[in-house]
Amino acid sequence: MRDRKTRGTGRKVSFRVYIRNTWQLYFMLLIPVLYMLLFRYKPMAGGIIAFKKFNVFAGIWNSPWAGLANFREAFGSKDFWSALINTLILNAGDLILGFPVPILIAVFLFEIRNLRIRKATQTILYLPNFLSWVIIAGIITQLFSSSGLVNDLISRAGFSEINFLSSPFIWRFVYWISGIWQSAGYSLIIYLAALSATDPSLGEAAYIDGATRLQRIGHVTIPQIRPTISIMLIMQLGKIVSIDFDRPYMMGNTLVKSASDVISTYVYNVGLQAGRFDFATAVGLFQSVVGIILILSVNKISKKMGEEGIM
Repeated sequence: MRDRKTRGTGRKVSFRVYIRNTWQLYFMLLIPVLYMLLFRYKPMAGGIIAFKKFNVFAGIWNSPWAGLANFREAFGSKDFWSALINTLILNAGDLILGFPVPILIAVFLFEIRNLRIRKATQTILYLPNFLSWVIIAGIITQLFSSSGLVNDLISRAGFSEINFLSSPFIWRFVYWISGIWQSAGYSLIIYLAALSATDPSLGEAAYIDGATRLQRIGHVTIPQIRPTISIMLIMQLGKIVSIDFDRPYMMGNTLVKSASDVISTYVYNVGLQAGRFDFATAVGLFQSVVGIILILSVNKISKKMGEEGIM
């Protein structure tokens, strides 16, 4: 905020004059503040539904209290724990397989000196981020179904077909690979921005000392973007028990239900389709609380390890 003093005189500017000179800035700030209040903070009051036996006609406040009944019902359900385990498995695979990919791509793109090749590659990698999972699921089906392109090539090569979309074990790898292809470009931009702020003189000094390119990447480049990697990792771990609805729902089918039935689809089937809004809210609140605990815990561990963290 601008210092409330006139230049060169040291006299304090009155509040009225200060507002008259800076009201445009506060007016611009008012729009995102209202958005956050209306669409982020106000809906939090609806979380009280998790502790009530919600009646649509009675409304939130006139519905009877149910205490922890919705949570006990969820934790006592085998389907809930199965969905939670599947969510953890799929998110862990995304983290282990997908998290390092944009970092490596960003580093190698940063090492490319030809700007045309770098920009073209970055654009190609970022384009899948604009595709919805409905379109991506259709592409995956055309490629990996029993009559798809990949199995057709495998059959022509003289090998037996692979059940990519009907085997739960193999389906998970298709799920993870498609996630890397769709989301790597978005994270790539963040890491490239971090790499552009690194100090090139450190790499030049390492080169003069005889370090190879891989040694410069491992000991100079990557350590400089460690704070960004740490923040991205904390955010990713905070979402380990949460999962988007469209990706597993669109890519799943009845043959792989044991692997594709996750928390979001479980809430949709058991909570929303059956009109159990209170039950769905209880499961959603559970995810949010666990996510906050994980973010705070990982952030604390990150700070103890010498990283900046997110707060």
